[in-house]
Amino acid sequence: MTGHNSARLRYHFEPQKGWLNDPNGLVWYRGQYHAFFQHNPYAAQWGSMHWGHAVSNDLIHWTELPLALTPSKRYDKRGCYSGSAVEKDGSLWLFYTGVDMFGRQTQCLAISNDGVTFTKHAGNPIVKAPRDTSAKDFRDPKVTKFGNAYHMVVGGGKGRVGKVLHYRSTDLLCWDYVGVLLAGRAYGKVIECPDLFPLSSGCCLIFSVMNTAPGTPATRFFFGEFDGDTFTVRNHHSPARGPDFYAPQTFMDGKGRQILLAWFSNWKRAAPKGALYAGAFTIPMEIRYTDGKLTLYPVDEVRPLLTQTDPAVTATANRMLPPNGLCYDGDIDRIDVLRDGKAAEVFINGGEAAFFWRG
Repeated sequence: MTGHNSARLRYHFEPQKGWLNDPNGLVWYRGQYHAFFQHNPYAAQWGSMHWGHAVSNDLIHWTELPLALTPSKRYDKRGCYSGSAVEKDGSLWLFYTGVDMFGRQTQCLAISNDGVTFTKHAGNPIVKAPRDTSAKDFRDPKVTKFGNAYHMVVGGGKGRVGKVLHYRSTDLLCWDYVGVLLAGRAYGKVIECPDLFPLSSGCCLIFSVMNTAPGTPATRFFFGEFDGDTFTVRNHHSPARGPDFYAPQTFMDGKGRQILLAWFSNWKRAAPKGALYAGAFTIPMEIRYTDGKLTLYPVDEVRPLLTQTDPAVTATANRMLPPNGLCYDGDIDRIDVLRDGKAAEVFINGGEAAFFWRG
């Protein structure tokens, strides 16, 4: 392969070669941070979807490992799409969307005893699309344990109504369909990358919406209550303002922190001609809910890299203008900037609002 890229980012994970988009399977496993990702190893553009894999000890420096999942079975021949990871009895379980040659999407499982080599479950697929969604819009399973049960949320859509579909299991193998957890035309024809997880005194639901209008957040954040069957929205938040922020996923680490990573790019951003690689993760952030506010702020390990000013950021006491056409209007007590070459992330008031853009 020939070609070039501008200088690599110093603090954000990028693949050695090929394409990266959604972070998948984020998990703290055997004393390390594991991050999987949507990956086309053959070109710096979206294509044959595999699962790439990287590990870190400090959430800043990452080591890329061999591919975790490749499209090799009839149910995933067209791609291994996004999903999540769960540790159970010392093994690592990956849940992902398999796409067959007809574009039909199902939820599948692969298991590893060492966190590096994964074996696809003989009973795949473990979940097929219900009537509530199109079989071609049924993807991105995120599994979280609440109490004694595992809950899976999957993105879907039907009749141009985006939906979050809800399943429950006690053993991670047999899944019962509970129903539609949330739906609406305002979320486009299909919801992507849903994530349901406990946070503070309640529960948070986040997901991404395709083809949002310029200036409109592509990721929605809801805080409320989850009783095991239904999610009741208490309020809505928009801490992530983009434009280079999509498909976030969270996980709890060994310190009890709920950490979030997102794709540090967007679907309209193309790699330069001849590029060897494309796509990156955002900096890892802790997501919190305090005093009625949902915040995104870099994890402790990253905070020494933050500065309070940046030549590209213009701010007053009640307005901030990043160099991307967006703006923040409201009281500003503090601004923190993470500058990484031509890329930057700006956090206002401890993460009440966060802006992400690539140069």
